[in-house]
Amino acid sequence: MSGKKWMVRSGEGGYLFEEFQKFSIVAIGWNEIGKLNQSDSLDDIKKKIRITYPEYKDGQIISSSTQIHKFLTRFAVGDSVVTYNKQTRNYMIGQIDSDYFFEKNTCEYYHQRKVKWTENKNRDELSADSKNTLGSTLTIFEINDDVFHDLTHKKKVETEIIEEDLEEIREDVVERAHEFIKDKLSKLSWDAMQDFVAGLLRAMGYKTKVSERGPDRGKDITASPDGLGLEEPRIKVEVKHRTGQMGSQEIRSFIGSLRSEKGLYVSTGGFSKDAKYEAERSDKPLTLIDLDTLVEITIQYYDSFDTEARALLPLKKMYWPL
Repeated sequence: MSGKKWMVRSGEGGYLFEEFQKFSIVAIGWNEIGKLNQSDSLDDIKKKIRITYPEYKDGQIISSSTQIHKFLTRFAVGDSVVTYNKQTRNYMIGQIDSDYFFEKNTCEYYHQRKVKWTENKNRDELSADSKNTLGSTLTIFEINDDVFHDLTHKKKVETEIIEEDLEEIREDVVERAHEFIKDKLSKLSWDAMQDFVAGLLRAMGYKTKVSERGPDRGKDITASPDGLGLEEPRIKVEVKHRTGQMGSQEIRSFIGSLRSEKGLYVSTGGFSKDAKYEAERSDKPLTLIDLDTLVEITIQYYDSFDTEARALLPLKKMYWPL
């Protein structure tokens, strides 16, 4: 099929799917901004959104106005369109059959276009790549040719390949999530990072004590099972929250400060090769933690984080099929 290919969500969870089917339409909300003109620019729509929905944040205004503008100006008669029923896991596919119009008497969404619905496809028949692409939560987005071909043709991919694709997607999602968490941690302030490390140790079962600010602006963290340092292991923690790597001199200095404690050195900027060598040859127990390792341990123990530590790094658990 020629022309662009579009996904239009039929409301949250697809609850307007049957109305789309019954009235041969696709439609979007934001009813309160009223009827639009074909000549309305993106800036015009942003102004209407800002006035009509004063509670919207800047990101919501940009996202909403962009999607409305696409529906108004980029959709064209003859373009292909897809919508999804979350309950039946069914995609409905058709062609746009009219220009934009504003209609209050049919669907719950007033901004509409007529559609000739021609075929259906169950989600289970799609490849993992297509499922991933079509899983976007945007109200409107353009579908690429490969995914649309998958929607309109019989399945040719074997189960084994789908499982491999799914695993690749999972690995990609995990890697991106790891980087996003690093981004969040990197933006913490000096004090917040030290409080976060203390929170991580509490999640691991230790009681912590954070000293007063020292001459280098740093705060030492001590951790032990009882919080008093009477029970083993007793851990002394140094936290450096900066972009540069820690060198061997800093590690030697920290090792020299250890008495009967075990050492934990956290550097969000990482460690030089010499610094790692210094730690390896130390006769005192010492563990180095860079930002990647910090993220890995955080994910491992996040369920045990207390409210204070979670507030510094709010995360949501995501489940993935085995």
